[in-house]
Amino acid sequence: MLATVTSSTSAERTRVAGAVFATTHWSDVLAAGRNDTPHARAALETLCRNYWSPLYAYVRRLGHSPEDAQDLTQEFFARLLERNTVARADPERGRFRSFLLASLKHFLAHEWEKVRAQKRGGGARIVPLALDTAETRCSPPPAAGDTPDQAFDRQWALSVLDLVLGRLRKEYADGGRDNLFVALKETLSGGRSEIPYRDLGGQLGLSEGAVKAAAHRLRQRYRALLREEIATTVASPNEVEEELRNLFRALSG
Repeated sequence: MLATVTSSTSAERTRVAGAVFATTHWSDVLAAGRNDTPHARAALETLCRNYWSPLYAYVRRLGHSPEDAQDLTQEFFARLLERNTVARADPERGRFRSFLLASLKHFLAHEWEKVRAQKRGGGARIVPLALDTAETRCSPPPAAGDTPDQAFDRQWALSVLDLVLGRLRKEYADGGRDNLFVALKETLSGGRSEIPYRDLGGQLGLSEGAVKAAAHRLRQRYRALLREEIATTVASPNEVEEELRNLFRALSG
């Protein structure tokens, strides 16, 4: 799914720099700092719901059971919100991915043993996470030689792609074009010479040229949404391209 998203246009970068950073994202959370405003808190909760599975993958790679990993992940997020840990984040190194992993490592080293015997959540505010899907979300399992950090980065990249694909499908479904999306989503991966445009045209009742044009528009929108999603997790627009390269490395490593 990454073969078509390795390049960007200046127009796409402008959209990321403008529209995306005017909404509620990690940049807003950092800007709120110690104020812990409801606006910033809502943004942080959304990011936590979207990106809990990389932390679960990290904990599982450390050797914890699925049950313990679920409890640990939930407890971590509950305490993250309860204590406004984000107030200690460094805006100069403000990627949500880095902040989240560093915070988890601190939690594991200094706090987890203190609360293991407590009831799940420890009385703190709990973020609603779909932990019952944790094992399937982290499938296939990490490669045998993966470190916990590598497992985290790979699952982070997969989470980004899953979120983007979900947003893209919703756009097509909302526009009454879900069948077109289902037929063309495979064109987002692999070499274009391998795509059976003629066969797809037969399925859709379209000419081969029309299918190629539709697939091109799908890839363009996918690229734009990918950069928008990455923009929600960094502190400034100029970090988007570097974070995108990190995503590629995590998936190819």
